[in-house]
Amino acid sequence: MSQMQSVEKQLREMILGLEIGPGEKLTERWIESRFGASRTPVRAALLRLETEGLVGRDGRGWTVSPINLAELEQIAVYREAVEVAALRLTCALADRSGVDVIEAMLESCDGNTAREEWHRVGMDFHIELARLSGNEFLFRAVRDAMTRLSRARWLEVRDEAALARAWAEHRAILAATRLGDADEAARQLSAHIVGSRYRLVTSLANDRRGLRARGFAVVAA
Repeated sequence: MSQMQSVEKQLREMILGLEIGPGEKLTERWIESRFGASRTPVRAALLRLETEGLVGRDGRGWTVSPINLAELEQIAVYREAVEVAALRLTCALADRSGVDVIEAMLESCDGNTAREEWHRVGMDFHIELARLSGNEFLFRAVRDAMTRLSRARWLEVRDEAALARAWAEHRAILAATRLGDADEAARQLSAHIVGSRYRLVTSLANDRRGLRARGFAVVAA
């Protein structure tokens, strides 16, 4: 792994894990010191993260992009289109045994599981379900959309009731997929995405003052 790739990977993990909060300012000098890297790979890493929408230029420095409520709404519409398309392809497969692997992944989470793992498995559920379709473009689209949602979903996993609801909905989606019932699976998935979007955006909008107090920038548009 090159120095640029190492800096990019570590910075991405810190941003997505909210170790560096939305709206926080970054300097190339701080990044160089933090990761023991030289300026050129640091700048290249920042440019890569800028294309993902995770950071933006702020004068001569950089700022971690705020959580944008309007963007969350738009991503949900996009997700519904691509995830439902991938799911219908999966339901049409003769061999849908890959569903069992995803179900086992869900079952691996219990009361002793760290929140970080709940977050990862919740993300991977959607990504791996899209992977089963065999369509590389749909898989990449879902993976990229979930990456953009990662920070906001970190805030969601604080709510145990929300986690229980999400897992129940995930299981219902898998049950319909296992049977090859494309219409029911699509209905369950659409309801899950729309409901999750509503709860997440509403929660973030209502908690903007509290999040600002923690140094997190949340914008409405």
